[in-house]
Amino acid sequence: MHNLWELISKPDNIPIVGLLFLVIGYTWWAFHKALKNDRQGYLDEARLNEKIQVWPNLVRVEFLAALFVMVILLFWSFLIDAPLEAAANPTLTPNPSKAPWYFLGLQEMLVYFDPWIAGVVMPSIIIVGLMAIPYIDVNEKGNGYYTFKERKFAIITYCVGFLILWVALIILGTFWRGPGWYFFFPWQEWDTHRVVALTNVDFTELFGIHTRFADNSLNPLAVAIGTIIILGYYSLAGLFWLKRKNTEILKKLGFAKYNITAFLFLTMAALPIKMFLRIGFNVKYILVTPWFNI
Repeated sequence: MHNLWELISKPDNIPIVGLLFLVIGYTWWAFHKALKNDRQGYLDEARLNEKIQVWPNLVRVEFLAALFVMVILLFWSFLIDAPLEAAANPTLTPNPSKAPWYFLGLQEMLVYFDPWIAGVVMPSIIIVGLMAIPYIDVNEKGNGYYTFKERKFAIITYCVGFLILWVALIILGTFWRGPGWYFFFPWQEWDTHRVVALTNVDFTELFGIHTRFADNSLNPLAVAIGTIIILGYYSLAGLFWLKRKNTEILKKLGFAKYNITAFLFLTMAALPIKMFLRIGFNVKYILVTPWFNI
């Protein structure tokens, strides 16, 4: 448990510990308010149209919150040393070399995807997807008040995407990754000489179909199978559309907005799928091409 205390008490990791408590606390509070509103059912039309002035109701609270945060940061700077290390030494690389906590999720994603996917494509999709939410959201209910019943899909997607996936990646990279980026229990002492025999394979090699021939050229059969798997996975959006296109929500959403939503949802779901394949079966790539790998 000594190693666990060292991890928790490191100046770099204290914000992550605080993040966990804040995320859990605010999530509980939001669900408590939402379920209370859903149970009481008092959100009638008159209450929904009730207006609250920005000044002084909102600005006053924001000003007090800013002062409160400044006081916390001031005392924090007195009590905890800044996590500064020695000057960079090109002959001595830290092991493990970890990014700041707010980038640890991206660093952990590098284990499961090509660098260009984990470092460029996925973050771009996240940013663009967040920007697109106001334009693809057709549910007018749940604006300005807490509710779960009226926005089940949106809330569950948020909880899975941010609370489970993104926060979990940060926790994984902080407390479970040690030297060599190997898995260590949080309470386990780090052994810099630990050697873990990992045989990374591509997905088709699980079934005896090698990705490359002896001369290092690509196997067309492996490329075809990988392409079919990727296209088949994203074609689930089309199959769901054909099956449920006459439902009220899909009619209201429309073809274009539905496809954007489905693409973002399936891309998000691809992360835990790839994590399961990599951690459970050491699968590195599903599709290997001369230009990119997935």
